[in-house]
Formats: sequence, structure tokens, C-alpha cells
Amino acid sequence: MTKVLVVYHSRSGNTARMAQAVAEGAKSGGAEVVVKKVEEAALEDLTGADGIVLGAPTYFGTLSAEMKGFIDGSVRVRGKLENKVGAAFTSSGSPTGGNETTLLSLIQGMLIHGMVIVGDPLETGGHYGAVAVGAPDAGVLIACQKLGERVGKLAKVVGGA
Repeated sequence: MTKVLVVYHSRSGNTARMAQAVAEGAKSGGAEVVVKKVEEAALEDLTGADGIVLGAPTYFGTLSAEMKGFIDGSVRVRGKLENKVGAAFTSSGSPTGGNETTLLSLIQGMLIHGMVIVGDPLETGGHYGAVAVGAPDAGVLIACQKLGERVGKLAKVVGGA
């Protein structure tokens, strides 16, 4: 069965709620899903997944130090994540707080690993991934679910190719 890993960092609980919605979507996309806080995730979790979705709050226009440290440490599995499906999500306190730069920072790490990136579904209006400003509302949670569903479905196709 296709396996999707959702790794997130959250202090306020907003990013955690988004992670759960992404996981629900990936399950509806036909994947087995594992959700882990970044401090609980291991490199083996990355290598054992077909799809990887990273979520972090936006601090000072970029991702949290906790998630950055996890991505930096993933250099030890460089070459082992190639062709896995990846996606990103973030939350912030401000619409101009750097949401897109955070998403791009998360995506950069995945691209360096040679992963295939899934953007935010067109019908939710986003581009690089799902974004919440403050607590995620119903629309944001739907965007997270749709993002997770796309990862689950694509990981099944890419993994079976």
C-alpha cells in the first residue's frame, strides 16, 4: 500500500490541525498515512514513505528552526528520496508574514532530494501549498485535505510506475 508521511511543527496548534486535515485527504486518496511531530520523526520515516508532506509555521518569513533542522539533517539520506511525492503547508499570524517564502523553503529541500512536488489544488486558490493565517478555517482545512488527497493519489501512480 502507498504510504504518506506528514511531518509538522506546531506551537499554537494551527499547523497541527492542518497536518490532520492533510492526513485525512491522503487517506481518502488511498494511502496509508503516518503523522508525526517533527521532533518525533526519523530519517527512516522519510525513506519508508512514498509521499512526504511537510508543514511548519512561518516565523520571520521562513520556516521554524525545528523544521529547518530536520530538513538539514535529511542530507544523510540524500539520494534515497528521489521520485517520492512531496508537498508543503504553513500557518502564520499575518497574510504578509512570508507564507509563500516558507512554502518555497520547504519545497526547496524536497527538490534538492529529487522529489516530485504537488502544488495546491487549483480549486482552492493557492499556488505552492496550503496556507492558514491564524487558526485554519473550513476553507483552509478543505485545501489541506485536497492537497493530501493529491499526494496520496500521485504517490500511488509514481510508486507503481
